[in-house]
Amino acid sequence: MQLENIKEHIPAKLYEVISQNIEELRPAQTKAIENGLFEGKNLLICTPTASGKTLIAEMACIKNILERKGKAVYIVPLKALANEKFKEFKKKYGSFLKIALSIGDMDSSDPYLMDYDLIFTTSEKLDSLTRHHSPWLKYIKTVIVDEIHLMNDPGRGPTLEILITILRKLLSNLQIIGLSATIGNPEELAEWLGAHLVVDDWRPVKLEQGVYLEGRIDFSK
Repeated sequence: MQLENIKEHIPAKLYEVISQNIEELRPAQTKAIENGLFEGKNLLICTPTASGKTLIAEMACIKNILERKGKAVYIVPLKALANEKFKEFKKKYGSFLKIALSIGDMDSSDPYLMDYDLIFTTSEKLDSLTRHHSPWLKYIKTVIVDEIHLMNDPGRGPTLEILITILRKLLSNLQIIGLSATIGNPEELAEWLGAHLVVDDWRPVKLEQGVYLEGRIDFSK
């Protein structure tokens, strides 16, 4: 699908930013749009690394913010990744959106976040914010859950699962976008999320498997 084909379906400011580097959408991005990305549908995106998952999340949250549907929260598993995403989005959208990073004090409700449109955080921090009954939580429209397969992780999985459950109960009109390259039970997880499942195996660089021995690689056929 050509990016130009969705020009009428997204805000002009969003189109202006993404059209600077993109002319054609990747397969997973096209499938996400066809499965209701712009209609507020929950989606579970299960595609390889570098296949374009971030842009799917980006289009959903920025579109909803610009259309004044509500705030967006982008959940990542690590503080370092939250910093990285924050800087990336701040560079692209900081001129017309208020973007925040919330990964610090676990004993604060961070009331200042009321004034921000897009918030990058970890599941542990957002869990803390829900327990502190942060008043701005009711304005969330879009939640992006990066590396959602970590729900199977015995350490942080329960926190993420409980957090998603709480947010779904608190927010009746919430759009959840789950992202992962490796989900063992995508159909089951999609059903639990009430989400459309988007699966695709396209990757920008072909993956080859081989055996290295004495300076030579024999690739499997």
